[in-house]
Amino acid sequence: MAQIPAGSNRPGELTRQQTGAAFETHARAWLERKGLRFIAANVHERGGEIDLIMMHRQVTVFIEVRYRRSARYGGAAASVTHSKQQKLLRAARAWLARHSGSFDTVDCRFDVLAFTGDDVEWIANAFTLPS
Repeated sequence: MAQIPAGSNRPGELTRQQTGAAFETHARAWLERKGLRFIAANVHERGGEIDLIMMHRQVTVFIEVRYRRSARYGGAAASVTHSKQQKLLRAARAWLARHSGSFDTVDCRFDVLAFTGDDVEWIANAFTLPS
């Protein structure tokens, strides 16, 4: 997947940031093969970061990419806590506002693409806006 850089603290291992970037790149390609169209990656907004923003037909999709080496302490999807969901909601709201939109005017959803070991789990509509 990703090349192993020379000079890391542990030779032959990627840093946490490098691993995250490699899986986000992998996630983008995986989702594009499923028919989604790329909009943006690593979007930093007030309140949080959005790993990927893509379009699925006419729906704007905010995607959280998670990786865990194993399911020993719960799979990757389980790591998207309520707190993380709230950060994603705030960041998405800010991104939409900067692009002349809002949750009321743009059809959107929140997905999780979870990599646990060699398993891939795509959870469309992983969570929704609070009512």
